[in-house]
Amino acid sequence: MRPARRPAYGVKGAPYAFLVPAALLFCLFFALPIGYAAWLSLHRVEVKGLGLGSGAREEVWAGLSNYTDALTDAELLHGALRVLGYGAIVVPVMLGLALTFALMLDHERVRFAPATRLAIFLPYAIPGVVAALLWGFLYLPEVSPLHYGLDRAGLPQPDLLDGGSLYLALSNIAVWGGTGFNMIVIYTALRAIPAEVHEAAKLDGCTPLQTALRIKVPMVAPALVLTFFFSIIATLQVFNEPTTLMPLTNGISTTWSPLMKVHRDAFAENDIYSASATAVVIAFVTLTLSFGFLRTVNRRTRQEEAAR
Repeated sequence: MRPARRPAYGVKGAPYAFLVPAALLFCLFFALPIGYAAWLSLHRVEVKGLGLGSGAREEVWAGLSNYTDALTDAELLHGALRVLGYGAIVVPVMLGLALTFALMLDHERVRFAPATRLAIFLPYAIPGVVAALLWGFLYLPEVSPLHYGLDRAGLPQPDLLDGGSLYLALSNIAVWGGTGFNMIVIYTALRAIPAEVHEAAKLDGCTPLQTALRIKVPMVAPALVLTFFFSIIATLQVFNEPTTLMPLTNGISTTWSPLMKVHRDAFAENDIYSASATAVVIAFVTLTLSFGFLRTVNRRTRQEEAAR
C-alpha cells in the first residue's frame, strides 16, 4: 500500500504571490496618484488675513466647486473641440494606413516582408518628443530642406505651423509615429487566420482584393476594434506634440489641448486643486467613451452571433 501523498502546501497560493509585485506597483503608481488627485480636486486654498507668511494660506474643503469651474471653463471646451478635430484626422488616416500596410504584408507574393515591417514599425520606437522636434524643424521655413526645395523650384511655401495647416502638421506626427504599432497588431491577427480559409477563397475564385475585403477584414475586426480603442485614448490625451512645437509657433497656446491646460494650471498658475479637478474630468470622459464604445461593439457582436 502506497503512503498517502502529502499535500503541496502553498501551491494554491502561488499565483497570488506572483501577483503581489504587480498589485503593489499598481497601487503605488496608479491607484494612489488617482486617489490623491481626486482628494485634491475637492479642496482649495484660501488666504486668511493680510499676512504673507505660511499661515496666511489654508487648505479648505471645496466640494464640487472645482468641478463646476472646470466644466464651465471656455478654455477647456475649446481645447476639447481642437482635440476632436485633431482626432478626426488622426484616427481614420492612421488606422486606414495600418490596415492597408498589414494587408499588403500579408500577401503571399510580397517581398522583403521582414525589412518592410521593421521600416514601418521603426517610427513608433522613436520617442514622441524627439519625433515632434524632428518634424518641427522640417516644418520651419528657415531650416527645412523641404521649404528650400520648394523655394528652388519656385513653388509656394505653405506655413504648416499656423492656421488650419497646424492640424495637419500635428496629425502627421501622430500618424507617422503610431501607424507602425497598429499595423503590427492587425498583421498579427491576419497571420492567425487559418491557411484553409485562404485555400477555400482561392478555390471559390476570389481575387486577392476580394479576399482582403470580404474575408480578412471581417476576421480581424477584433484587432481593428482594439487599435481604434487605443487610438481614441491616445488622441484624448495628446500632449507631447503640441507642447514640443509650441516654442516654434504662435499658433499653439498653453491650453491648446485639455492636458496642456492641466499642466498650465498646475505648474504655471500654481493651482494644483483646479488642475486635479480638470484631470479627473478628462479621465472620466476618457473612461466613459472607451467603455461605451466597447460595450456597443460587444452588443453588436452578440446580436450578429445570435442572428447566425
